[in-house]
Amino acid sequence: MPEPVKKTAFAKKPKTQEALEASSVVFEAETEKPDAKVKWQRNGRDLADGDKYAIAANANKHSLTVKEVTREDADVYSVIAGGSKVKFELKVLSKESSCQREAPSEAPEPSVSQEPPPASSTQEDTTVHSVHGAPPSEDGHPPDTRQDLTGLFTEKPQSGEVTVGGNITFVAKVNAESLLKKPTIKWFKGKWMDLASKSGKHLQLKESYDRNTKVYTFEMLILDAKANFAGAYRCEVLSKDKFDSCNFQLTVHEACAAEGFDIRAAFRRTSTDGREDSGELDFSTLLRKRAVQISSEPDVDVWDILSHAPASEYEKIAFQHGITDLRGMLKRLKKMKKEEKKSAAFLKKLDPAYQVTKGHKIKLAVEVANPDVDVKWQKNGQEIQPTGSKYIFESVGNMRYLTINHCSLADDAAYCCAVGEEKCTTELFVKEPPVQIMKNLEDQMVMKGERVEFECEVSEEGANVKWEKDGTELTRDESFKYRFKKDGCKHVLIINEATKEDGGHYKVKTNGGESVAELMVQEKELEVYQSIADLTVKAKDQAVFKCEVSDENVKGTWYKNGLEVKPNARINITHIGRIHKLTIENVKPEDEGDYTFVPDGYAFNLSAKLNFLEVKIDYVPRQDPPKIHLDCMGHTAESTIVVVAGNKLRLDVPITGDPAPTVVWTKGGKVITDGDGRVHVETTKGHCIFTIEGAERQDEGMYSVVVRNPAGEDTADINVKVVDVPDPPQAPRVLSVGEDSCVVQWDPPVFDGGQPILGYVLERKKKKSYRWMRLNFDPYAETTYEAKRMIEGVEYEMRVYAVNSIGMSCHSPASQPFVPVAPTSEPTGLCVDDISDTSITLKWRAPERIGSAELEGYGVEYRKEGTDEWIPAIQGLTERTSLVIRDLTTGDKVQFRVRAFNMAGPSAPATLAQPVTIREIMQRPKIWLPRNLRQTLIKKVGDTVNLVIPFQGKPRPQVTWSKDGQPLNSTFVSVRNSDTDTILFIRKSERNHSGAYDLLVQIENVEDTAKVMLQVVDVPGPPEALKVMDVWGFNVALDWKPPKDDGNCEITGYRVQKADKKTMEWFTVFDQYRRTNCVVSDLIMGNEYVFRVFTINPVGPSPEPRQTKDGVYIQKTGMDYKFPTFKEPDFSEAPKFTHPLVNRSVIAGYNATLSCSVRGIPKPKVTWYKNKMDITNEAKYRMLSKQGVLTLEIRKPCPFDGGVYACKAVNASGEDVVECKLEVRPQIAKEEKK
Repeated sequence: MPEPVKKTAFAKKPKTQEALEASSVVFEAETEKPDAKVKWQRNGRDLADGDKYAIAANANKHSLTVKEVTREDADVYSVIAGGSKVKFELKVLSKESSCQREAPSEAPEPSVSQEPPPASSTQEDTTVHSVHGAPPSEDGHPPDTRQDLTGLFTEKPQSGEVTVGGNITFVAKVNAESLLKKPTIKWFKGKWMDLASKSGKHLQLKESYDRNTKVYTFEMLILDAKANFAGAYRCEVLSKDKFDSCNFQLTVHEACAAEGFDIRAAFRRTSTDGREDSGELDFSTLLRKRAVQISSEPDVDVWDILSHAPASEYEKIAFQHGITDLRGMLKRLKKMKKEEKKSAAFLKKLDPAYQVTKGHKIKLAVEVANPDVDVKWQKNGQEIQPTGSKYIFESVGNMRYLTINHCSLADDAAYCCAVGEEKCTTELFVKEPPVQIMKNLEDQMVMKGERVEFECEVSEEGANVKWEKDGTELTRDESFKYRFKKDGCKHVLIINEATKEDGGHYKVKTNGGESVAELMVQEKELEVYQSIADLTVKAKDQAVFKCEVSDENVKGTWYKNGLEVKPNARINITHIGRIHKLTIENVKPEDEGDYTFVPDGYAFNLSAKLNFLEVKIDYVPRQDPPKIHLDCMGHTAESTIVVVAGNKLRLDVPITGDPAPTVVWTKGGKVITDGDGRVHVETTKGHCIFTIEGAERQDEGMYSVVVRNPAGEDTADINVKVVDVPDPPQAPRVLSVGEDSCVVQWDPPVFDGGQPILGYVLERKKKKSYRWMRLNFDPYAETTYEAKRMIEGVEYEMRVYAVNSIGMSCHSPASQPFVPVAPTSEPTGLCVDDISDTSITLKWRAPERIGSAELEGYGVEYRKEGTDEWIPAIQGLTERTSLVIRDLTTGDKVQFRVRAFNMAGPSAPATLAQPVTIREIMQRPKIWLPRNLRQTLIKKVGDTVNLVIPFQGKPRPQVTWSKDGQPLNSTFVSVRNSDTDTILFIRKSERNHSGAYDLLVQIENVEDTAKVMLQVVDVPGPPEALKVMDVWGFNVALDWKPPKDDGNCEITGYRVQKADKKTMEWFTVFDQYRRTNCVVSDLIMGNEYVFRVFTINPVGPSPEPRQTKDGVYIQKTGMDYKFPTFKEPDFSEAPKFTHPLVNRSVIAGYNATLSCSVRGIPKPKVTWYKNKMDITNEAKYRMLSKQGVLTLEIRKPCPFDGGVYACKAVNASGEDVVECKLEVRPQIAKEEKK
């Protein structure tokens, strides 16, 4: 981006002026705008209108008047308007020096005074940090202080000043918290010179990174600064799609010349090789020395002279006015000419740069001179067409507007407004808003080997996100362990075949937020939802063994008595989903045995027994009474039959009787019929069958079967028990929470399903999530569980399942939301601060670790020795870290403890090491006199005296003050006492308050004393008996006596002053003079003088001096002044080549040059030779000479132009020659190349 050209706010700047003492001086300035606010400063401090300074303003004219100038007013002043600041100086001349300058003498060679350079820093090493107070650049323009465009810089490098040979550091800081990669920084001088390649002796580039604040610090250190280092610099920082830049200035001041001037040192050379005769002559020292000469002519604006002078006179004018940096002078003149060119088409141009947030709109405005003119808007050099609602063009009077709606990254470009051939340009920076996470990650629990997907949604499509696991960034690797999927605003992290090592906390981060979720990976454990049951069947019936497991992909093998069962025409093995079946048709006696199902890959099995029921048919005569045969494996008729709820209940009861009996089924005295669709009663020959489809809990009970025939009847009771999964437990209760855990408790379910409760399964979830995560896979037998691995500060909920042999219940209601928070650590530093017969004062410090929850307060408890009961010292909690416990029994031994409380409950207690006996401890009185009161305390008259003296003693001691052995007078002094200190206060001290103040602290017969010496001092009186003892030549001898009043302190000296009776202006001759007599010298002949003397002590000088009664006249005597003579220096030097000619080999047909450098005084005459022949007038050759560098250009040489070339330099002091060989090679023809 091109650097903006900023104009100064001043049309006329104030200049440095000289003024005599006691006179007034006026500084004037004119601003470009009449309503500009102007501020005057002296040495960086604001000046206000008053008795000393008069500040006036009239339209755009402003003035500062300094009244009654003294030597103390000589300083650097400045005037500020807007962003421009101009410095100038006030020089104060004494009247004696003014008289000497005005005295007629032989007219010296006139010289033009130079405007002094701006004040430079006295420090050799400077670091530029501050934004405010940046010095103006050399041409008067303020430094570039534009606001940052993208906000990458937290601290920009600022303009600075340095003296030649000094060091300066420019610092830039970049906040990397929102950056995904390390930023790249570049330093430039001017527009294009990259300083990275210039690092070395004079330039060093450094960088550092603070991991705590996430801030990069970049430094550019300039060592041993030189004058040509001054100029404009630029710092650019780039991070992916973000960019920022900053411009700043470096001003290099010349070093101050030494007082002693050596004419030989003025003509030093610029060589760095250590040889005296190498390098070019540097006259800058001599020129700076001449610039210090005082001139009686008025100040001249050298830049005004240069701007109106022809270019051929620049060097002469610069030499006269002491300007040594010719290149800098030319740059400044070029800028001055550019500033004079004002735009004819634009009254107000575009700003150098604009910034807008992505999705917002921005309006660019310019003011044109002609209200009827048409303007053209361009983007990156292409004209913008008014299509759609993207761009809106407006013309209101002289204003022209371009509005860009819904700005995107494509609108980040350079824009231009053109009026005819004249243009004004700007740059638009589009800033992306921070990417927010709209849908957070959710915790997941998976089995080993399963696929895991973490999904989140962000606020912007195509945004970049960063995935981390336990603080380590995730990237695509060769094993494709992690895959990253992006679908619009959705971002997905995919983990193939999760392992135990993949468990942990996963985090997704954007530049606007982050989200965390936990992954738990469990080993696969197979659950048995329904086990196989024992069967009892009879011949030719069907036997079905059925089981259900948790994984539908698990296969298994059936075994009979340890041998694998193979399917055949009668035996069928099926696997549908999670259910495995073994079906045996037409059961035979050999099918009886132990059947086992073994799941593949798991070390357990399910077993059951098949019992074959053999029906024996005996011959029964007619009229055989009915009989119920329930001889099933030794079971009695009242045996209990267990059926799982939802399964089919089939009671197949063998019966006999002749004739065939009738069968009646009853339950609770009620006859059961086929009326209910689920109940079926069937009677066949030799059997009665009772079937219930889908057994329910109400089907449980005692069933009776009655068989009757004419021969009699028989009855049997069958107890049917329906078992089911248990009812869900009640909502769990959170008993306590920890830093990453909690303890929950619940009550067993009201109904256990008819089977004992095997255990419980717990689940948890975050309050704002919808995914429940199981905490245990094996049933947990207790009703209290500690859940771990939670995130502190996140709100959770818990729920519980009950498990019996039938299965798992529905989940319980969710618990009340809770937040895992750890109790604080115990309070520290518990100790006894004070103790009496009935009370004790405890104090302690806050815990070292408080955690994420606020500290609610402290609980203080105590117990008497020999008991275990802790008694609260106060009701509730206290927020203070100290407490007074009262109403204790004297002589008891009591133990104390303090606990900190927060949301998680009490912390571990902090307990005293041993019990404390409640009894006041006698303490001897002791005064702790402060160190500053152990010596005489000196105060000025009128000062406030406030003495605070701490002491100790128990019980409370009696405090007594006295002065010089007498009680204190309460009219001028007041005393306040406390348990631990005493204060003596005098509001306004006087001389008679001086003396020794005694402090007595007493407890019964034991006491302690201290003494404080107070000395109240004042200014002294004037000396006594001042008289003139003698007068001779230019000298006067004075004598006086010490004052009567020394101000109650030692006299440190006297101040002697003189005054000419004509002006009566006083000048100090001696200050802090210790003796009572002196000789005043260097008086002016023909003048009459009076003298006065002040007395000085540490408080200050006496208010009134002692003055001589009569004046002293200095007699005139003749005197001749002999002017010194100087020897004219000889600057001549014979020519000498500092860089010789070098042998060269060139190709024919291409221009060739030979170069060398020479020095000599006066400027030598240069002649070129070829083969010792003068070629000065040859048209084939062109000779150039620029600042001692000699160049011979040979136009399209041919092979005949080869030979020995020589360059000869001649002046009045001698000559020098240098030679080289030139070889011209013929061109290679294209055919030869082929």
